[in-house]
Amino acid sequence: MKNILFVASECVPFIKTGGLADVVGTLPKMFNKNEYDCRVIIPNYRCIPDKFRNNFKYVHHFYMDMGQRFNSVHVGIMEYQYDGITFYFVDNLFYFGGDKPYADTRYDIEKFIYFSKAVMAILPVIGFKPDIIHCHDWQAGLVPVYLHTLYKDNPFYWGTKTIFTIHNLRFQGIWDIKTIKSLSGLPDYVFTPDKLEFKKDANMLKGGLVYADFITTVSGTYAGEIQTPYYGEGLDGLLRARNQSLCGIVNGIDYDAYDPETDTAIAKQYSIKNVKKAKAANKKALQQELGLPQDDNKFMIAIISRLTDQKGLDLVRYALDRICDQHTQFVVIGTGDPQYENLFRDYAWRKPDRVSANILFNESFAHRLYAGADAVLVPSQFEPCGLTQLIGLRYGTVPIVRETGGLKDTVAPYNEYDGTGIGFSFANYNGEELLATINYAKHIYFDCRKEWDQMVLRGMKTDYSWVNSARKYEELYSRL
Repeated sequence: MKNILFVASECVPFIKTGGLADVVGTLPKMFNKNEYDCRVIIPNYRCIPDKFRNNFKYVHHFYMDMGQRFNSVHVGIMEYQYDGITFYFVDNLFYFGGDKPYADTRYDIEKFIYFSKAVMAILPVIGFKPDIIHCHDWQAGLVPVYLHTLYKDNPFYWGTKTIFTIHNLRFQGIWDIKTIKSLSGLPDYVFTPDKLEFKKDANMLKGGLVYADFITTVSGTYAGEIQTPYYGEGLDGLLRARNQSLCGIVNGIDYDAYDPETDTAIAKQYSIKNVKKAKAANKKALQQELGLPQDDNKFMIAIISRLTDQKGLDLVRYALDRICDQHTQFVVIGTGDPQYENLFRDYAWRKPDRVSANILFNESFAHRLYAGADAVLVPSQFEPCGLTQLIGLRYGTVPIVRETGGLKDTVAPYNEYDGTGIGFSFANYNGEELLATINYAKHIYFDCRKEWDQMVLRGMKTDYSWVNSARKYEELYSRL
């Protein structure tokens, strides 16, 4: 039996701000239970829903030092079984008592230094000795650093290996060396350019990348892209140096949570057998719900996204007047940067028969949009993996994507000559190219409907469930 510990800052169903939570919550369930005992440890945020928190079981508590700043900080351990997986929660109200999981950077830096050290201190207390500690993103970046420095002489950890997964390289946990040194208690020799130092500051993500035994990221293309200056966020040199211990494994989606055949949120459930009629019924119900003209002959494009620059929304802004012609309905759901929230609100106000702006996040509405829309637009500047296009395929909603990261790996572009492909894609980060691709998709939809319908079926038959990815992680664990 191999013991695996996932260390992360968020995890469904307890707390979620992005795709990281889906991975940490879903992947452990997919491993072979006879071979792997996979457990998860996250902070015990006060904003975790009470229906879970009230059932957490107290295990133990103790006090640990935190660098030169504090010599006795409370560490509580709570435990909860969910879906056959054991979850541990690091309890400390000072750090995790806020109404959201993240706050300002300085405070987040301190609380995730505390979290990383607490994880190391907790393991001997709960008697779980991991063969592999699988760390996710910068919030767990110091775990491999602690393992190889302050804890290297502790026999409990001998033989433990670490994997570090990059979900988004843009977020790195950077602050000045003096503060991070005094909070972490790490030795001086780790704050050098070949280790944690980064442009005269300290970088927690870089620490994880330097000290982990192996690095993964969430798609093969992204693993290549981050070794270039354009996508490397200042760490491309380090990632090139480590490219023998770096690979990409595409994320999956939870096929039980996203299943049009059993989805209770949508107007009409469907499968490959009745997708054409049912999509039309779902579109009509959605048009009615949103106050858009109820018309079968409109091409409905969905954006289901955080509204930020990374998602390519400046390209959408550039072309939006021409995208929203009289044959098109454009529906947005998401929150984020006020400039994009207001852009879509403005268009919805000016063109209420063509644009619907839903500046919120509502899971069941997102499901209805996946079921009702004809296409889902994901024109990202960079996209480590992306889940929107995978969910779109599952619901027979054709993805229109930019060829970057996981979008490139998962959406084979339509080829009208040999009748292959499951979506539409463009390569350059350019508004005219985005528009031309959308117009080409409309042409296939309106003028070559049989080909469109076959593309929908091909998309629904692709398998992007977690099963395939889990096998790849298992191979990696065995290799280590």
